[in-house]
Amino acid sequence: MEGVVKFNCHWNQTGPVITDEPYTIMNYWREVLFNMDLIGAYENGVGFGNVSLRIGESIKFFITASATGEIPQLEPGHYVKVDGCNFTENAVKCTGPLKASSESLTHAAIYQADPGTNAVIHVHSMELWEALKDKVPTTLPEHEYGTTGLASDIFRLFKDTDVIEKRIIVMGGDPSGIITFGNDMDEAINVLMSYIGVE
Repeated sequence: MEGVVKFNCHWNQTGPVITDEPYTIMNYWREVLFNMDLIGAYENGVGFGNVSLRIGESIKFFITASATGEIPQLEPGHYVKVDGCNFTENAVKCTGPLKASSESLTHAAIYQADPGTNAVIHVHSMELWEALKDKVPTTLPEHEYGTTGLASDIFRLFKDTDVIEKRIIVMGGDPSGIITFGNDMDEAINVLMSYIGVE
């Protein structure tokens, strides 16, 4: 099944690039989210949801690769390193066995907007999306996932809303899409779990 990659992907195809510690952290929580049906694939085979971790203090990060949503347990080869992004050209430069997730620009925007963020989670839950839309920082509905418009709208949220305190974003143009982020993966997960019970 092909993933949906909306950006210009400059891909340096290599063997596995992720190191042991980030792989262990990301894979553990990615499996938890998969088992909660917050990451997975729709009946048409299109995957949804991903996790990422910043590499040190750089703008580079590890992220789950495109077309991996339906896989219950990921191997190191299912993770990619994003080396850079160009928001104006809708371009992502990545290294690894597979191409980077279609949400790489969105993750990159969050890392660039907040140097204190080191982990980003993107999940899908229509119930949560409907409960939180416009009650927490929400991107404009005209900006679909994986686009430069969405990336620029994320910068707007960091400038004009309390997203840095809330640490959650509802994707207005991606029904069911929710993003949480934090100083580390535990914080990003804790933010998400604190909202799971929202009516």
